[in-house]
Amino acid sequence: MRTLSLVLVMGLVACRSAGEGLAASDTGSLGQGKPAAPLVKLGTDPGGAGQGTPLAVRPGRELAAFAAGCFWGVEDAYRHVPGVTATAVGYSGGHTRNPTYDAVCEHNTGHAETLLVEFDPARVTYERLVDIFFQIHDPTTKNRQGPDVGDQYRSAVFTLSPAQVGAARASMARAQGKSQKPIVTEIAPLGAFYKAEAYHQQYSERTGSHGCPVNLKGIVQGT
Repeated sequence: MRTLSLVLVMGLVACRSAGEGLAASDTGSLGQGKPAAPLVKLGTDPGGAGQGTPLAVRPGRELAAFAAGCFWGVEDAYRHVPGVTATAVGYSGGHTRNPTYDAVCEHNTGHAETLLVEFDPARVTYERLVDIFFQIHDPTTKNRQGPDVGDQYRSAVFTLSPAQVGAARASMARAQGKSQKPIVTEIAPLGAFYKAEAYHQQYSERTGSHGCPVNLKGIVQGT
């Protein structure tokens, strides 16, 4: 019981520090260095994301949703992927309507920090996006990424079609073949997506801070 309490406290401390804009460290992406801003201007409203409202896919575009730990770093990674046209961070996978960041930090909402991605399938495939997902985080740690502890940091692919389910499972199988530990990633249909507070959106790009480490090797030009 004492161990569980300590883990919950650690998770809350990490979460609240991030909410105050105080990254625990600013060491870049797992030793890969800090990425520059995306070379092209990207959108910030994939699917017209709002507070649990239905998503509207633009003509010639598709949507994808990933939870891979601190959403600052996850969004930073995908905004460097050619073919991605818009991103937004938010909360999904839980039961609480209209969650706030503070509420999610209390571990009672069931929501994961989630990135919603809009992409051009003529330039990048969904399969490639899922492969990147397994590359940029540790899918073998349950409810944890590095120092960030809690169910909001769980590994999940939220799908929007049967085709995405198949692609996600295939990518996960490939990743498992390269991992000595069992992968614990959740693959589930995307439910309501609640766009996070404005100060979370495109955080790394706006502030130049890259305190949420992800593995950007092979994604950012020159890595």
